[in-house]
Amino acid sequence: MFAKLARSALVIAALGVAGCTESSVQDFAPQHANKQLPAKIIAEMRAKGMNKNAPIMARIFKEENTVEIWKQKTNGRYDIIASYPICKWSGKLGPKFTEGDRQAPEGFYTVRPSQMNPRSGYHLAFNIGYPNAYDRANGRTGSNLMVHGACSSSGCYSMNDPQIEEIYAFGRDAFQGGQTEFQIQAFPFRMTAANMARYRNDPNYEFWKMLKVGYDNFEITKVPPKVDVCEKRYVFNQVAPEGTTFNPSGACPASAQPDALKVAYSQYQSKYDAAFASALNSSNPAPKPTILGTKEAALVADWSKRRARGERVTMDPPSLKSDGTVVETTTRMGRIDSPLGRKMAALDAEKAAAKKAAEEKAQAVAAAKAAKEAEKQRIAEEKAAKKAGKANAIAVVPPEQAAPQEPVTQTASSDGNMVSKVRKRLLGLFGG
Repeated sequence: MFAKLARSALVIAALGVAGCTESSVQDFAPQHANKQLPAKIIAEMRAKGMNKNAPIMARIFKEENTVEIWKQKTNGRYDIIASYPICKWSGKLGPKFTEGDRQAPEGFYTVRPSQMNPRSGYHLAFNIGYPNAYDRANGRTGSNLMVHGACSSSGCYSMNDPQIEEIYAFGRDAFQGGQTEFQIQAFPFRMTAANMARYRNDPNYEFWKMLKVGYDNFEITKVPPKVDVCEKRYVFNQVAPEGTTFNPSGACPASAQPDALKVAYSQYQSKYDAAFASALNSSNPAPKPTILGTKEAALVADWSKRRARGERVTMDPPSLKSDGTVVETTTRMGRIDSPLGRKMAALDAEKAAAKKAAEEKAQAVAAAKAAKEAEKQRIAEEKAAKKAGKANAIAVVPPEQAAPQEPVTQTASSDGNMVSKVRKRLLGLFGG
């Protein structure tokens, strides 16, 4: 139990750094890797003339957000048996260019039994085989690109767990039936005339035109095309002369196609050309964002490296506009959840706490100083008020405190009358 817990912790820690990296620890296949397909799908297989262990093929459409599973019928042709909405895929429309650009690949890939991972940290998974011969010939890099569960993607095609259980079961059953490898065709969108017209001015258009040849071959034959690479490009259903091979970086041999296929393809292309011309004059939905080549891929890859080192970066990767302007969403910043990222985040938190404490101390000092100045001002105002009050008391005597002039006059007159009376009395006494 302890070993399993420890292994789970290591897997979780690795997921944040390496995106879709898988654990290499060997263990018994978990029960969900052996889950059987639902009875409803088994019944539909019978109705369409398919055996449970017959070969399969998968198609992925980014814009339509869809994974399709096709299965071989008893007549040798393939028919669709299941379709699933993609829970999450990473990046934009367009191919994967370099490690860390977070682009989900586009192209023709091969899955063998060794690429099936029942012990994936993403519930279940299988590696799609990127980089293939085309990618390597064109200098494209990357690793661990999966179709997996857990609905979390950093360059993969992620499904929810019940969906990946069914998709995994289709592959497992086909391998048990003797299929040695199955093909995955990954496209930016359904390669209809209307969609090709929508994206005719996109920098990835020539790449998509090349993929469309393989798309068309399957639409015509309902059999996965034979895929080779020469002159750094895909070629489909070509047969090389005996003794020659397809060299991914070398010149293409003087190959040929079966006559029946050439006729069918020519007829198909004529209808497509007419539909494409008509689509040019129609109002179609606006194109979705696409990756603008190796320059934008390098920008995102650098962002991924800095994020993996635990640096504080924008939550979303940068993107490139058609005029060459770099667009970054700087309103949301963060770090990857890794040991290094958590350590650096802790340092950030410590610095932020120290800064906040210093700001609060400065605010407290300023507030105390302001309070002291206010108290000084109040005391000064009180002293000034008292001083002004005394001056007013001296300069202005209240009316009730002033000596009235009339009573003074009356008092003097009263004293004179008294003297006169006394005088008369004395004169009367002595005969005067």
